[in-house]
Amino acid sequence: MLHKKTVTAFFLLGGIILLLAGCYKDKTVILDEAAVTKTVSFSKDIIPIFNKSCNTSGCHSSGGQTPNLSETNALNALTVGNYFSKSAPESSIIYQKMTGKRGTPMPVSGVNKEYAALILAWIKQGANNN
Repeated sequence: MLHKKTVTAFFLLGGIILLLAGCYKDKTVILDEAAVTKTVSFSKDIIPIFNKSCNTSGCHSSGGQTPNLSETNALNALTVGNYFSKSAPESSIIYQKMTGKRGTPMPVSGVNKEYAALILAWIKQGANNN
């Protein structure tokens, strides 16, 4: 009887290991982004992204995780924290976080290709406070 329980436990443990090994998730997300041809406005295009997906309670709001992406602090926090690079927009921390190329994709609800494209276009256009 003990042998039967040992064999059963062995197969059960093996099945769990195989199941967990099959749950691997690659964090890198490849995007097929359409080029953004319009001028991207920080106040009209980027801040609404932050308001909807980032600066919620406990996330990137005042008193939350850095950077503080609240409307009044977002640009300064991104600039001072070196979260974007005008010379290498695709290497910008904020863009890489939003695409999942650097850790868990942000927002945590999942990669939003439109948001990522707007952020990248904004950086490529000079990351202006417009």
